[in-house]
Formats: sequence, C-alpha cells, structure tokens
Amino acid sequence: MKTEKLDKKWLYKVAAFFKNETLHFLLGLGMVILSGFFLISYISFFFTGSADQSLVESGGLVDLSETENDIQNYAGSRGAQLSNYLMNDCFGVSTIFIIVFLAVWGLHLMKVKRVKPWKWFLACSALLIWFSLFFGFALMPTYKDSFMYLGGLHGYNVSLWLISQIGVLGVVLLLVGTGLSILVLMNRKAIGWIRYLFSFSYLKRKKKKMTEDGTINEDDDVTDDEKELNEPIQEDVFEEESKKTDPIELEITPVVPSNTPKKTKEEESIPSKENDAEEDGPSFEVGIAQENETYDEADLQPYNPKLDLEHYRLPTLDLLKDYVDSEPTINMEEQNENKDKIINTLKSFGIEINTIKATVGPTVTLYEITPERGVRISKIKGLEDDIALSLAALGIRIIAPIPGKGTIGIEVPNSNPKIVSGRSILGTKIFRDCTYDLPIAFGKTITNEVFMVDLCKMPHVLVAGATGQGKSVGLNAMIASLLYKKHPAELKFVLIDPKKVEFSIYSVIEKHFLAKLADEEEAIITDVNKVVQTLNSVCVEMDSRYDLLKAAHVRNVKEYNHKFINRKLNPNKGHKYMPYIVVVIDEFGDLIMTAGKDIELPIARIAQLARAVGIHMVIATQRPTTNIITGTIKANFPARVAFRVSSMMDSRTILDRPGANQLIGRGDMLFLQGADPIRVQCAFIDTPEVDEITKYIAKQQGYTQAFELPEFHEETELAPGEVDLTNLDPLFDDAALMIVLQQQGSTSMLQRKFSIGYNRAGRIMDQLEAAGVVGPSEGSKPREVLCLNEADLSLKLNNL
Repeated sequence: MKTEKLDKKWLYKVAAFFKNETLHFLLGLGMVILSGFFLISYISFFFTGSADQSLVESGGLVDLSETENDIQNYAGSRGAQLSNYLMNDCFGVSTIFIIVFLAVWGLHLMKVKRVKPWKWFLACSALLIWFSLFFGFALMPTYKDSFMYLGGLHGYNVSLWLISQIGVLGVVLLLVGTGLSILVLMNRKAIGWIRYLFSFSYLKRKKKKMTEDGTINEDDDVTDDEKELNEPIQEDVFEEESKKTDPIELEITPVVPSNTPKKTKEEESIPSKENDAEEDGPSFEVGIAQENETYDEADLQPYNPKLDLEHYRLPTLDLLKDYVDSEPTINMEEQNENKDKIINTLKSFGIEINTIKATVGPTVTLYEITPERGVRISKIKGLEDDIALSLAALGIRIIAPIPGKGTIGIEVPNSNPKIVSGRSILGTKIFRDCTYDLPIAFGKTITNEVFMVDLCKMPHVLVAGATGQGKSVGLNAMIASLLYKKHPAELKFVLIDPKKVEFSIYSVIEKHFLAKLADEEEAIITDVNKVVQTLNSVCVEMDSRYDLLKAAHVRNVKEYNHKFINRKLNPNKGHKYMPYIVVVIDEFGDLIMTAGKDIELPIARIAQLARAVGIHMVIATQRPTTNIITGTIKANFPARVAFRVSSMMDSRTILDRPGANQLIGRGDMLFLQGADPIRVQCAFIDTPEVDEITKYIAKQQGYTQAFELPEFHEETELAPGEVDLTNLDPLFDDAALMIVLQQQGSTSMLQRKFSIGYNRAGRIMDQLEAAGVVGPSEGSKPREVLCLNEADLSLKLNNL
C-alpha cells in the first residue's frame, strides 16, 4: 500500500512539474529567442551566403570554432552553419515556416498569444513541404549555378523522383491540386474563389440589349460565383487566431429584420395586335402588373445575437490551477477510529445501533447509522456536543433523519481536508454539457459529486458568512461559472463593491460583460450614492422589459428572446434581444447601514419582479443580523448560501435553523433552497486565477462600450403645502379663465361648474393661488381675483 501511494505521489509530482506555469513561460521564452536567432541567420544568408558557403562546407568544427573564422553571417559561424543546412540541405526559403511556428508556439506557452498549436503545426508543415517542392521543381535549372537552392535539396530530389514517376505535367497538376487543398483547409472562403475559377464566368462579355427606340443598354452577366466572390473574404487561419485575442474597437450595428419585398418583377410589355394594324396611330402597349414577391418565413435566417463577437472564445481550463493533492483519499485508520468513538459514545448513553456506513468527501465524512428499534431520534440529536467532544473535532453536525433515507447522518470533518479546485469542477462533463440558462457550479458535496444550480430557477441568492470563511471565493466561483458558459451577448453583470477591492479585478472585462450607467467612468460601482442610482436604473430597465414582454404577448425573457431570434418581433418597434443581467452586491450590510431604505426599496422591487425579465440578484454580507437581513430581504431571496458564522443566532437569521455555526470554514458551506440544507465544499478559485480569466477575455474583441443601463430621473419630493406647477390639472386653464371673467372664485364654484369632486377642486384652487391668479383663502368669503382681465391672465400664465 505504501509503495503504491509513493508511486502515485511521484507521478503527481512529475505531472505537476510539467504543468508548472513558470516552466511553460521559460520554455516559451526560449523558443521565442531561438526563433529570433534563426530569423537573423535566415535573413543574413541571402546577403552573406555566397561568401560563407565555401568556409562552411570546407571548414571543420574546429576551424569554425576559432575567433577569426571570416564568417560574415550576422548570427556568427553557428548561424551560417544552421542557415546553410536548412536552406540548401533541407527545405530552402520555406524554412521561414519553421521560424514562424517556433515563435507562435513560444508566445502561446508564455500566454502572450492564445492559439491552437496543433493547427499551426499542421498549417506550417504543409506550407513548408509544398513551397519546398514548388521552388525545387520550378527552379530546377538554376541549381547548378547558384549558391542558394530556393527549394533546398528536399525540393530538388523529391521533384526529380516525382518527374520520373508521373512526368512534368503530372507534377504540375499535383502542385496545383495540393496547393488548392491547403488553401481550402486554411481558408474556407477559398471554395468560392475556386468555384469562380472553374466556372469561367469571368470570360463572359457584357451582353448588349437593343431597345425599341434604338438605344443600347449594357447589362453585366453576374453569376452566383461572382456574387460569392464579392462577399468579404474570411481571414486565414493565422489572422483568425489573432482575432480571438487582440481587442479591436468595433462599432455595433443591430441586425434589423427587413420587411421589404425580396424583389419586384418589372412589368412585362406585350405589344397589342390592334396597334400593328394602325401604323399612323400612337403606340399602345398593354402591361400585366405582377404581384410583389414577399419574404417567406423560411427565407428569413434566425437572428444571431453572437454575430457581433462571432470569434469570441470561452475561457480555457488551463487558466485555472490544478492542485495535485485535491482528490479525496481514504485513511482507514482514521475512519475506524471515528467509527469506534461514535459507537462507544452512543452506547454510553444507552443507544444501540445496527449498522454504520461512512462516505468520505473532500473535507467532511458522512457516517450513516441505523439505530435499534425504539430509539428516539431526538435523543441522538441532543448528543451532538457529546459526540463532538469524544471525537475532539470542530463542526460535528447531525442530520436526523437524512432526507429520503431511513438513517441518521453524522458529519465529521476530516483530519486532512482536500482542496476542491475550480478546474476539477468547471472541467467536468456534467458542467460542460449542462443546459441550464445560468449555471452555477458551487463545488462538491459530501458524496464527492459536483453540485450545480440554475440561477434562473433560484432566482436570487443571499450569501452570508463571517470574515475569512470563503464568502469572496464563493462569489468568484459563481461569477467564473457564468463566464465559462455564457457569451458576452447573453449575459451582463452589475457589480457593486462598497469595499472597492473585491471586484476591481473584473474591470478589464467592462466591454464584454459589465453593465453601467451611461455617464459613469467606472464600471464597478463603489460609491453609495451611485449604488442607489444604479439599482433604480436597473428597476427602470426591468419596467421597460416588462413593457416589451407585454407588447410581444409573452410571459418571460426566454420566450421573448426565442421570438426575437426567429424574427417574429420588429426592432423598428423597439424590440431588442435581452441579455440576462446578474446584479452582484458584496458587503450588503455596509450599504444598509449607510443608505438604509434607499437601498432596500429597489432591491426588494428587483427581487419581487425581475425574475421573468431575466434580472437576478446575488447579495453577500459578513454581518448576518436581523437589522441587515430584514424580513423583506429574506422573503424575496429563497436561495441561501451560508458559510461559517460565529453564533447560532446568525445561522438562524440566514437559514432559519442552526448549522452554519458548526461549519469548519475554508469554503465549507450550506446551501438552502427548499426544505433541507445541503453541505458543500465550495470550489477554490483564487484571485490570480480570476486575473488570468479576465485577462484572457479582455484580450479578445469586445464591444465599443459597456452595456448601458437606462437613465433614472429622481422625482423631487415637495415640501408640505408646496404646489407643483409643472404638473397642472387639465382643467386649470378653463378654471382660471372662468374665475377671471366672473371676477370671483371659490372651491364650491369649481365643483358646480365643472362637476368635479371637492378634493380635485381644492387642488385646482391651490394651483391658481400658487400661479397668482387668486389670493389666499379668507374663510367663507370668496377669494380675491388678482387678474383684471383675460390679457392679464395670459401674461401671468406665460410667465409660469
């Protein structure tokens, strides 16, 4: 057993050595430097090769090792040897593809440029061999008189052999066929060029058409191949890889489904037979009007929201660390010792058990016991502290009974807990193939299974835990899960960070995934006043989305987007594709303490209404007290995530039950959505890993700006007794004119004349007083009219 463990540890260490990021960087740096040396010797060979050739071929290693060897190559004697060998003895000028591949692979290992090395290897190898053969065949007569063989001996010898086998014409056809094949494999749009080439449509001349009045019209005969040729050509494999990484400013133009006719046929003129007989009469033609052909639904291509960033690539798993000592191992000595302690402790209190079973997880082991008949479950549950004392362990939790089983569970922390890496979660098949709308992979359960949820079904999450217990890492795991599954067109984040340091690392993906107010410079909201404005802006976005859902006659954002993608909604009427919006608030307690109801009100509105329109919230706090997590918040956040807290009261505040106070920390968490909480070891995604993920995204092409939230106009509250003259009653002008003409005014008169209630008549009279049309109230007497005539009234109303 020990030998097997040592062998496994040795293999893990070897694997970790070859996966080491520093080793990869150094290897990549070496390749880039080596490619630079090759390039210097390669370029120098064209100018100094003739002078160096005799020295290189006649001189031995000792002669070339001397200081004064008369070598003129810029890369020295070794560079002259290398260039002469590669150019003349190998592949000729196509050696440049070896240099290109070394440089690109080195940059890939250094993580400067993300590419697919095997694609570059195949492409460079194919071009290396083809160009060597091409130059060797085409320039074969020059091989006797030149110091440099552009095709190398490889191209020369292979060409001679091919000529002997298939002849000169056969070699020409082989070169053409293989060249076109390589071009097609590297650039799919080349198929259109080749079709155009073989159609010979470019040889056709313009057709001349004679009209009846004697004029000549020229009409180009444009074929389908020419149309395809005029389409923008897709970049080759080298440029395509660079597009995936280099950020390019892109002006976004929304795709508008056209409702115009596909084409309109011209009227077909049919000369009348009667007109043929009447030579002296005016010409007469009868036209048959054809109906316009309109678009058929089958002709419309579905709208692709990802088209603006069609080359975007999801983050790769190699951005995350792979911890060698992360897989759970079974320590039989520890398990047997814990089993005996549990059995003896229960026996000391007169409790006998039938069976006991252990399930080893990454940080906690679950012992399932079946008690003897007649044993009260409450009696075992009350022994929680006694079992913890006998095992000398922190974080003992008793589940009595386990849901769906006829057993009682005792969770005992492992003496040697394992790290659950983010790579081990996000790289699993269950996460990769999941069809959730907003998948979040938290970590692994006690049974070592990946624990995943759909944020759309939760639909909002409350995260709480004491300082240093894994709350920030949990938020990173939630955000990273979404970044690994969603395209920037499908998801936007509103990140609120009062501490100013937790979410700052995500600022580089502003033009990909972040949403903010139009006039804000920073995408991460840190100022409390701006937080209130941003949340109110999200409420405005929510209301506008509901208006669009109402107009589209759908109930949720998924049905709406399905209709929009299938061109059943017209963008000219305000319809647009709606990405999901996830609002993440770190340290919610600080916002409540500083802004109070101003923060709680928009959060409650969003939590109550925003689910159907694709807006979801995640709020986190390290102070789970009743004045922070109020009844309104708890009622609207059905999904809870609790990391370790200091007291049972805090656990009851979060989960409505104890348990969070018995966790062991370091990512140990309870997830509650429904009846019973589930214990999960949260995946560990550290800040450097998040930095790598965000940099990988930021290097790719993004939008021209962050997703703009609508502007929020705050309504000013009036002081008691103050009248708002910007919102006058519709009867204000008529009431003012009547009072001025009759030179007396009262509330009761307005009631009689306009058949309105007392309250409305009173509001109109207050507005007339504020406008200076009538004086203040004088008890039961009519009010004094301050305008003498209609002209005086018009002057006052115009000055309002």
